[in-house]
Amino acid sequence: MDYHKPVLLHESVDLMSIREDGVYADLTFGGGGHSQEILNRLGPNGKLFAFDQDPDAKNNVPNDPRFTLIESNFRHLKKMLRMHGARKVDGILGDFGISSHQIDEGSRGFSLRYEAPLDMRMNPDRAFSAKEVLNQYGEKQLRDLFFRYGEIRSAGALSRAILQARPLETTFDLVRVAEGFAPRNKRGQFLAQVFQAIRIEVNEELLVIEEMLQQAPEVLSPRGRLVCISYHSLEDRLVKNFFRTGNFEGQPEKDFYGNLIRPLEPVTRKPIAPEANEINENPRARSAKLRAAELLIKND
Repeated sequence: MDYHKPVLLHESVDLMSIREDGVYADLTFGGGGHSQEILNRLGPNGKLFAFDQDPDAKNNVPNDPRFTLIESNFRHLKKMLRMHGARKVDGILGDFGISSHQIDEGSRGFSLRYEAPLDMRMNPDRAFSAKEVLNQYGEKQLRDLFFRYGEIRSAGALSRAILQARPLETTFDLVRVAEGFAPRNKRGQFLAQVFQAIRIEVNEELLVIEEMLQQAPEVLSPRGRLVCISYHSLEDRLVKNFFRTGNFEGQPEKDFYGNLIRPLEPVTRKPIAPEANEINENPRARSAKLRAAELLIKND
């Protein structure tokens, strides 16, 4: 739990409707909190596959024959499950965003509190890092990613300032440039948005979620459930739109009979948020939103 305190632990696993003999996937193993709760509810014949591309996560693997760690990005959900002999699963859990461990590990460059090389890679084996983004992108590329992924109004001015300050080598180099554009009394929030935007770009986080959502209906068993925990509006919008309409634009499409064309049926009418006591114990849970959907059974 020191590695990463799981958010909405019981609420998310409850929504998976675990069967003792079922097969499940945890897309973001991390510290293993959600995985352990799933294992607690499985019987001796149950099975859990967990994904994580961060080598540090291997230190948290439980000694349990029902558990398999897949050292891969969950964008490869369908392929990797099949490689491990699982064509269908009864439930999928995705706890998106960044783990507490990655933030607190100052050398990884995810946190504005520590001076570290500009990295921000969830998979350290990737060649592309925050350093490449900040020192090689053009002004328009920077402006677009700050505006889209960080929802930063001063994206243009910030981008021009970064170009003038190059080369940037450390997180504190970035902080020194960016903090001058922070609204009054919102320095921390603004810098967090800047770091978030770069992190999303480096790890292709939204594209990864889109790819997973499109694959999930293919690997879920009938009535299988997909449960997602999002931490900002960009993630949550993708999940909400796909659950409700079957696409990422949120535009409903209907068949000849007027039925919505979508593979999943939302289980939660509104997103579930953490209770006040959980937020007090784990402030990083504050922005979490939990949604769940179930695979529809097609009528022949």
